[in-house]
Amino acid sequence: MGPPMTPSVSARREWRTTLVLVAVGSTISFARADMVVTDSMQPWETCAECHSLDGISVMARFPKLAGQRSDYIAKQVRDFRDGRRRNDGGQMATIAAEIDGEGLAKSAAYFAALPAPPPDASLTAESEEWRRGAALYRRGDAASGIEKCSSCHDEKDSKRPDAPLLKAQHAAYLTKQLRDWRSGERRNDLSQTMPAIAAKLSDRDVSALAMFLASQPRLRVHGEAAQ
Repeated sequence: MGPPMTPSVSARREWRTTLVLVAVGSTISFARADMVVTDSMQPWETCAECHSLDGISVMARFPKLAGQRSDYIAKQVRDFRDGRRRNDGGQMATIAAEIDGEGLAKSAAYFAALPAPPPDASLTAESEEWRRGAALYRRGDAASGIEKCSSCHDEKDSKRPDAPLLKAQHAAYLTKQLRDWRSGERRNDLSQTMPAIAAKLSDRDVSALAMFLASQPRLRVHGEAAQ
């Protein structure tokens, strides 16, 4: 047998051109497939990557949205988008900028309609810390000038229906938010009620409130307890 034939320059060029066209065609096909999948997604599915489809996030840095008030969810997304809230490391601002008004309304309604999350059964109830948190939530602390949290955050008797429901939320998330209100890292309360109250809370109070609230079942807005 003779030596192997070496492709001509023109043949090599044709071969390379074919490879490029195949590669480009494959890229376009994948891009189109990806676009189809993205376009068919419901707007809340993007939120679910961190907050879960059932609204009960696994990681405590992401709040549980299940059974939360829809107006509150929508306001927080708008605040992240418009720069009024920035205490999450910048992640939400990017996501919030990509959701339109209709998608935001649908997403907020979706999470609000989900069954409320169960309380954290691992937290010890009736400890001294738990009792302090319960007292602050239910009665406040007149001597320290701290108004009871339930006056705004209770499911049934709230005087501010735009305030978030706090029961059954991650304790670590609640702790961070209270500290951020106290330090000024979070400032997106138009009434400035939260910064004023948080400024009066000690580290012990913050921990106690977070423990108590995380251990409590969240009622739906219409008063039905979470299962």
